[in-house]
Amino acid sequence: MIKTSFILSLCLILLSGVEASLSSAAAQQQEKRIALVVGDGAYAKSPLATAANDAGLIAQTLQAAGFDVVGARDLDGDTLRRSFRDFVQKAQTSGEGTIAMVYLAGYGIQLAGENYFIPVDTPLSRDTEIPIEGLRISDYLRELGSLPLKASIFVLDAARQQPFIEGGQPIAGGLALVEPQARMLIAFNAAPGTVAPEEQGPYGAYAQSLAEMIRTGGLPLPEVFNRLRLRVNESTKGAQIPWDAEKLDAQFAFFDRAPDAPVQAPPDQAAEVRNKPIRDLGVQDAYAAALERDTLQGYEDFIVAYPGDPLARRVRAIVAARREAVTWLRSYRADTPQAYWSYLRRYQNGPHAWDARRRLLILSAPVEPPPSFAAYDYDVPPPPPDEFAYVDRPVLMYGDPDFGFVPPPPPPVFFLPPPPPDFIVLAPPIAAVGLFILPQPFFVPIPVYVRPPIYVAPPPNNIIFANIHNTTVINNVINQPPQPGPAGPGGAKGPPGAGGAPPSAASPGLPPSVAQKASLIQQGKLPVPPSASINPAIKPATLGAAGPASGKPLSTNVSPDALPKTNALPVPGQKGAPPLPSGAAPATSSPNLKLAPATTSPAASTPNVPPSAAAPKTPGAETPAMRVRRTGGAATTPGAKPVVPESTQRKNVATPAPPPPPPPPKPEVGRVGPPPQAARPTPPPPPKPAPQVARPAPPPPPPKPAPQVARPAPPPPPPRAAPPPPRPAPAAAAAKKCPPNNPKC
Repeated sequence: MIKTSFILSLCLILLSGVEASLSSAAAQQQEKRIALVVGDGAYAKSPLATAANDAGLIAQTLQAAGFDVVGARDLDGDTLRRSFRDFVQKAQTSGEGTIAMVYLAGYGIQLAGENYFIPVDTPLSRDTEIPIEGLRISDYLRELGSLPLKASIFVLDAARQQPFIEGGQPIAGGLALVEPQARMLIAFNAAPGTVAPEEQGPYGAYAQSLAEMIRTGGLPLPEVFNRLRLRVNESTKGAQIPWDAEKLDAQFAFFDRAPDAPVQAPPDQAAEVRNKPIRDLGVQDAYAAALERDTLQGYEDFIVAYPGDPLARRVRAIVAARREAVTWLRSYRADTPQAYWSYLRRYQNGPHAWDARRRLLILSAPVEPPPSFAAYDYDVPPPPPDEFAYVDRPVLMYGDPDFGFVPPPPPPVFFLPPPPPDFIVLAPPIAAVGLFILPQPFFVPIPVYVRPPIYVAPPPNNIIFANIHNTTVINNVINQPPQPGPAGPGGAKGPPGAGGAPPSAASPGLPPSVAQKASLIQQGKLPVPPSASINPAIKPATLGAAGPASGKPLSTNVSPDALPKTNALPVPGQKGAPPLPSGAAPATSSPNLKLAPATTSPAASTPNVPPSAAAPKTPGAETPAMRVRRTGGAATTPGAKPVVPESTQRKNVATPAPPPPPPPPKPEVGRVGPPPQAARPTPPPPPKPAPQVARPAPPPPPPKPAPQVARPAPPPPPPRAAPPPPRPAPAAAAAKKCPPNNPKC
């Protein structure tokens, strides 16, 4: 018995030692996650309404997944380059077990095989300015690829129809096909050579679908983007097909799923369908399988299996764009005259024809090839004649109505389960409070069976990561509008956007260079960037609809209340803003607030003033209330026809009785009761705005002494009350003779 207990205790000691060693090993192998998120939408030429919102949504989702996120919006070229420099330095010091992710939303342009991200302050107008003004993406891909990171993810949500280059030598549309670096995944919101359609909701289809797939949990990184492609294709009815390529050698998942999580689809059924050849599947399953694999061979297999199906026309367009993109990538990588001549022989009017001519000029080679030259050996066959209808276009968009494509069918459940009910229609984000600050989306709680991996190092000061399931904190703290000012007791870090704390505990911090620039702007040491006056929600065409041609002023189309100035800095003197200069009066958030007590408040507090009298319906028309203010109490002018009925005029005359104009005589006619003498000093209902006249009237009980008591009382305000009554006497006297119920007298 003693021997058995001894052996049992020895086993327990050994097990505890193994457990302790495993826990210490896990602690040493904690995975750090860092991210840079940028949304540029305030372009002067053609703003993007959802770019900043999309960046805010992705930043929030990455925060929930344990990323230490820095993010900003509407960055100029210099600040954007500095932000990348800061992020690369941060990745260098994070260690080998780091996951680094970059998400850029805005305009992207390709030129001669290179992709460029365009800052908001760019003055682009010619193709030669693209390498100067834009950020060449390949430079940052090489920098991240050279670091000893566990994995890097680079997402470019920028394949849109560019508005900058007009005329001159054309450039290819969309983004150029590239190959990722080692341990990297690179993704585009639209397939190479194509552009995404204009967004309709508060968030883009790509950003919302990416956030959904990240939150699903349990998906390997390639599976996240495979499902993303299916979801975007479904939500845009085939108009947009994302693309990605990866060279990963490590396992990575944004979230884990608990063992008791609901099963989305039988794994064996999904694996069986995925491994089947395209020809052995039904047409709908075959289309989903080809889209999920996203290979040139898979699309060609679909056309061979179903050449007469309506879906084959769309697949042919996909094949045409992919074949041309692969051909150009091979030519650009070879970078020889023979390669560019070979491309021009295949695609004489292709999207990269002018890029090939530019490269030939740089290589000092003639544009026309010699009679006989060694053609470049591509690994893709030449295009059939029917593909030129898609590639010989200035811009290729799968949703172009000229093509007449049928909408794609919904993918099978084993390929893509339906989206969560609470993540289908998302509310617009809370408007940003400071310069460069990202908008704050309303955080949707993550299901309880979806959790960050236990080996993820908790990011610093991340309230979302610690409360992804806590609805109380989500509703009462995270989803509350940001409050400008200190971050909290003991944590005051300065005003929002000024290089200190973000405006909300749930918002990502600014990159160091961006925070420094925002601080200098608020101190007046740097000018406010022009993008701060651009609201991406307003299209230039909307502003052009107003003006002299439309018959209404420009300000009537854009209301400050309906469109908040999300780029505005905090007003000096407000909470959280820089202090006022000595001797300066505190500023108000609206210049109309100072006028409200004198103009709006009395009319609003007087029940006798109808809304029609307070606000003119016709521009330039003078209402009785306006005439009262101008004439000092007269509702009508001699010889002028009344604009409103007499009963309304009586009420209007009573309204200006408060402070600015003195009490007119008309209320005395409309409200005459027992003694007329008592009605003059103190009209029964309207005395609220004029308490000075009402106080001296009550003391004398008899009606006769009332006027005598009321006359000595006005001396303090004689300039207000005494002069106006004598002037409107003729008009008022005519009104007094009319009985109250006879307006035609």
